[in-house]
Amino acid sequence: MRIDIAVRDASPRVVTDSARLAEADGYDGIQVPELAHDPLVACALAAAATRRIHVATSIAVAFARNPMTIAQAANDVQLAAEGRFALGLGSQVRPHIEKRFSMPWSAPAPRMREFIAAVRAIWAAWETGGALDVRGEHYRHTLMTPMFSPGPNPFGPPDIWLAAVGPAMTALAGEAADGFIAHAFTTPAYLAQVSLPALAQGRERSGRARTDVVVSPFVVTGQGDAERAAAERAVRSQIAFYASTPSYRPVMELHGWEDAADALHAASRRGEWERMGALVTDDMMAEFAIACAPSEVRGSVEARFGSLADRASVALA
Repeated sequence: MRIDIAVRDASPRVVTDSARLAEADGYDGIQVPELAHDPLVACALAAAATRRIHVATSIAVAFARNPMTIAQAANDVQLAAEGRFALGLGSQVRPHIEKRFSMPWSAPAPRMREFIAAVRAIWAAWETGGALDVRGEHYRHTLMTPMFSPGPNPFGPPDIWLAAVGPAMTALAGEAADGFIAHAFTTPAYLAQVSLPALAQGRERSGRARTDVVVSPFVVTGQGDAERAAAERAVRSQIAFYASTPSYRPVMELHGWEDAADALHAASRRGEWERMGALVTDDMMAEFAIACAPSEVRGSVEARFGSLADRASVALA
């Protein structure tokens, strides 16, 4: 199982230092989210600062962009990484797409299917020099002149990973992507009983041989009791936030925690964010989070997800 560092601070200097640290400490890669900084820029910087490790966006918001802008940026990162890059995409949620990015929203799974197909068509046009002819419901790309084509990428196109929670998007990951990024708010049981069967259904539709599974487990660790306690409080708060959100209720339902989900949702509606962590039981923590010493992180992640996933990313702090 490959283990990556998950970086929250993707500012230029920090992500560069984090990438060098990941390489020096023997990690397999670094994964960069889209939070306060652009993850594609961050991946390019991380790639330029290293020689061995894999770099990936986890994730870049697809619907904040269009297939051409993503295809061009991802192609450049693949060049910088010399083939060590994966383009992790996600849909985000409607309020962010419409209110933060001022972009249109529609049924996410069909739109994402068309988005991925368009990106691959653009890369293929650059590779072969053939005509670009994408005519879909959401995206239309029919112009590519030599001046704007970078030509074939000597390292080939990057893999595309797709983040998903629900069965429709998960099945699409199996159908159209090279990797499936499981949400952090998952459990081995949910992965085995819900996510992986949906992924297999998608692969059956397209005939794909496999789709890599990438997990991002919550980890409670620290050098001493104080650090460990702080990490546990932070993870409890994260779990409480996700458990309060209706989109993630199926995970709670699988484990019979509907009452806890209701209580957390009600508390979130009242704005009681500070006390919600206390509603996360020890049984819930045991299912959602790995608790171990820093030296045991790799072994603990492999023990829990080694039979279910191909890659895992763990937070530095």
